[in-house]
Order: sequence, then structure tokens, then C-alpha cells
Amino acid sequence: MNESDVLRLYKLMILYMLNRLDCQLTNAQLSSFFIEKNYTDYFNIQQTLSELVASGFVEKVIIRNTSYYSITADGYTSLTFFKNQIPKGALEDINTFLDAHKYALKNEVGTQADYYKHTGGDYIAHCKVSEGKSLLYEINVSVPSEEEAKRICQNFRGYSEDIYSFIMKNLLQ
Repeated sequence: MNESDVLRLYKLMILYMLNRLDCQLTNAQLSSFFIEKNYTDYFNIQQTLSELVASGFVEKVIIRNTSYYSITADGYTSLTFFKNQIPKGALEDINTFLDAHKYALKNEVGTQADYYKHTGGDYIAHCKVSEGKSLLYEINVSVPSEEEAKRICQNFRGYSEDIYSFIMKNLLQ
């Protein structure tokens, strides 16, 4: 295989992963699969992701220095036409990886927290939990300092399930 064939294969593999899991994946999550399985190095994956975004097959969203990727309608269409070009062994590797890690992957990308400075001078910590493309809940907390907003965002992942349980228990009684 020449270099362009290899990059096309990586593109199809990424599209397959994003479609199969039906949620956003981070740059680190996608890269870890390819590096763990010794398919390629970090730089080739970055080039591949960049080309997928530029071509409109993948959407990229950046939140707090983390890039999140999801397949677009054009990416899905392309995948349906060319999926049969992904070797069976690569599909098995992807399926095994996703089956073994899908809950951790979904939890990692489904729990997001970010903050911003509000016009009144305070800071808003925006925290949300999603499952696939469905929003489970989101909260905005106003705090007086950037340090407090950062702390809320850092702690949110560890407490998001407890917060959800508390909300549901108290609102449904």
C-alpha cells in the first residue's frame, strides 16, 4: 500500500469508530487505539483527523483544550460506500477495542465541564452529562472567581452521577 492508501484506510477506520460508538471521541481516545494497536504514530493520526475535518466528514469541537470529534452526515455517507475497504482484521481490532472500552469512552466524553467569564464579572461553570447525542442534564453555576469555576469543572466528572441521583431523587418525590 502506498501512503495515500494507508491514510485513506485510517480515515475509514476513524469514521467507522465514530459511527459505531455513536458519540464524540476525543483526540486522545482515537490516537490511543491506533498507537496501542501499532497501526501508526500520533502524527499520522493528527494529519488524518485534520483532513477528515477539512473535508467535512468529521466535526471537531474544542472544549478546554480537548478536541472532540463526531461523524457528519457526509462522513456517514462516505463510510457506507467504502466500509468494505477496511480489512476484516482492522474491523475486529476496532470492535474488540470499542466493546472493551465503550462505557469508559462514553463516560469520558459524555461528562463535560467548561467555564467562562460572565458580563457581570463573575464566572459561570457550565457542566453537562450526555449519553450519545441525548442530553441527560446540564447545570450552570455562578461563582465569584475563576479559581472556583476551575475547581467545579475539575471536580464535576467525579460527582456527576451523585448530582444526577440527588436531582432525580429530590425532584421526583
